[in-house]
Amino acid sequence: MKILMITGDYVEDYENMVPFQALQACGYQIDAVCPNKRKGDTIATSIHDFEGAQTYSEKRGHNFTLNADFASVKADDYAALYLPGGRAPEYLRLNPEVIAIIRAFASANKPIASICHGPQLLTAADVVRGKRVSAYPACEPEVKMAGADYVALEMDQAITDGNLVTAPAWPAHPAFLQQFMALL
Repeated sequence: MKILMITGDYVEDYENMVPFQALQACGYQIDAVCPNKRKGDTIATSIHDFEGAQTYSEKRGHNFTLNADFASVKADDYAALYLPGGRAPEYLRLNPEVIAIIRAFASANKPIASICHGPQLLTAADVVRGKRVSAYPACEPEVKMAGADYVALEMDQAITDGNLVTAPAWPAHPAFLQQFMALL
């Protein structure tokens, strides 16, 4: 089963790498792509941590090597979509091709998993209206403005609504991945 992961520079390191590797370990093929980059190119990641400040801290993470070309992506070739968080969704949501891909997955009712700031892509694609959605708490206003019911969860929890799995941050990986794989 093939899963598409749309990622980009300064994606949250754990939210990029952990699901990528965990889903592969479970037998799924994950194609990690980024607009304007090709297979073999790298993206820079950032590590977000919860250290007692009013928001998360940010440190430079690893370089992550993309394993597929964004330019050749066709939603019909994939069974599901994964959208990690971090800062990448801030600029990825401005790309009309990214938005079109997300809308294609949503209209086909394929499983979509999105964590932390990843739901910024879902709100920009206007695919959360009427859904129960979690995200990093700073995303609550735009989730609500997009017509979704924002669900405040503990950082280690996730929520499924239909074909959509969302969670507030990387501490939710066990629950998040379990719920996503249940849809697969």
